[in-house]
Formats: sequence, structure tokens, C-alpha cells
Amino acid sequence: MSKTTPAPFRWLGVPAALLIITLLLPAGTAAAAPGRYVALGDSAAAGPLIPLPDLASPGCLRSTANYPKLAARARGVPITDVTCSGAVTADMTAPQQTELGTVPPQFDALGPDVSLVSVQIGGNDAGLTGLALNCVNLLPPPFGTSCKDVNTAGGRDVYGERIAGLAPRIAAVLDGIHQRAPNARVFIVGYTTYLRPNGCYPKVPLWARDANYIQAKIDQLNQVFADIAASPGASYVDIRTPGIGKDVCASSLTRWVEPLIPANLAAPLHPNANGMIGMAAVLTAAVSAAARS
Repeated sequence: MSKTTPAPFRWLGVPAALLIITLLLPAGTAAAAPGRYVALGDSAAAGPLIPLPDLASPGCLRSTANYPKLAARARGVPITDVTCSGAVTADMTAPQQTELGTVPPQFDALGPDVSLVSVQIGGNDAGLTGLALNCVNLLPPPFGTSCKDVNTAGGRDVYGERIAGLAPRIAAVLDGIHQRAPNARVFIVGYTTYLRPNGCYPKVPLWARDANYIQAKIDQLNQVFADIAASPGASYVDIRTPGIGKDVCASSLTRWVEPLIPANLAAPLHPNANGMIGMAAVLTAAVSAAARS
């Protein structure tokens, strides 16, 4: 959306958002489907600080306007949304501690009545938010230290190795979903584009090579998802491609994710309301395509 757009998505509210999603999708997309939809995942799916909060689990900082809920409404299916900020793969099968109490394992929401599952998990296991924060440089090169240089010193890619090591855990998550919800089609949702090539220093204080390194690690994790989702009964949902041009460097009217100092109501380095609307449309289209195949 250009800067001249008079009514940015973030002010439209849920009813208008659903209308937009419906108009963006092929005919028949919003038709009701049998079974229950369960949304699993971390803060990228939960939508912390996006109005209005889901008070079912306050410690999860889950929004009532995150992409799982918008997609469920667009398709006319009941949803059990257990996405939770801070979640890691271990929280699928074990209780998660939040600042406002303990929440049950996310897998507790699964069952034989579930026909659709979306899962977006792994970013916290990989430590990608911490990486981005550690890469902040308030002074331009050569003053300071490149986080890419630090994390690839001696020919080792610290985060690259960490992400590669996540593959068995992500595969175990998928297996666990299939075991507990054997009738469900599973959609592994990737992470969107957070940084454009070379970033936009100093608007976002990440040096060019560090911005490229961070996005490369996000892309590496997305490839892990895509490889694992090649198994039967699962699909990979590419959010990275539709997010190009909507990164943290874009204007507050068009971006899907917020920079370190947000201008929209959303957590830093997380999707905003625009992003949730866009991601809901992508997920809903993927579910519809899978249903037709």
C-alpha cells in the first residue's frame, strides 16, 4: 500500500479486515470447512500488543486480531488459538512459564476432531530476536563491531549451526501434531521478510552486512520448514515472499513488521496489524489451494 492510501489497514478493524481478506481470495475461499482449526506457535503468530488482547491467556500476549484468528473467521471455522509469545518447540509438549502464569502445553489443544493446524515455531529456539538486538550499532562502520563478523569468526557460523540443528526438533513437532491430530492437514508457516538487502542504516541501526546476515538466518530457518513440510499431510506457507517490500525499513503505512521503535501498535521486531491481515490472506489461500488439490 502506498503512502497516499487514505485509510491504512491498521485502522480498519476486524470486520473490514475480513472483507479485505475475502476480496483478495479466490471465490469459495470463505466457505465453511469441517472440523476444528488449532493454531500453534510463538509471538510471530500470537501478535503481541496488537489490539485487542486475547485475555484467555494474558501472559501469552496474544491478539484477537492475529493471523490465525483472521484466517479462521475468513474460512468460517472454529479455532482454538494457543499461540504464545516466547514459545519454543519444547512448549508444544510441556507447560510454558509466562510473566502472568503457566499455560498448558500447546499440544493439549489437539485431538481427532481437528482438521486444520497451523504452526509457526523455531525463531526463539534459534535466538533470532536476540541476534537482531545484539547486532544494533548506533555508530556507522568502522566504529563498533559487526555481529556477522563475531558470529562467523574462524569459519564457523554460530547461528547457522544452531538453525541446522533445529531440524530434528521441528520434525518432531510435525510428528507430534500428526499423532495427536491424525485427521488434520498441517501448515508450517514461515517467517516473513524482516530486512531488505543491505538494510536501511541509520533508520534501522543495523549495518548492511549485519542486516543481510540476520535475514539470511531467517531464510535458512524458513528452508528448514520447507524441507520438513515436504512430508505427506503437511504444507509450507511462504510468508517471506509476499513480505518483500514490507520489511522494517518500509513506511509505517505499508510495513508488515515493526522496527526497534514501533510506530504502529505492535511489539518491536514483530508483525503489526497490517502484517497479520496480509499473512491471514496468504495462509487462507494456501489452505484453499490444498483443499482443491
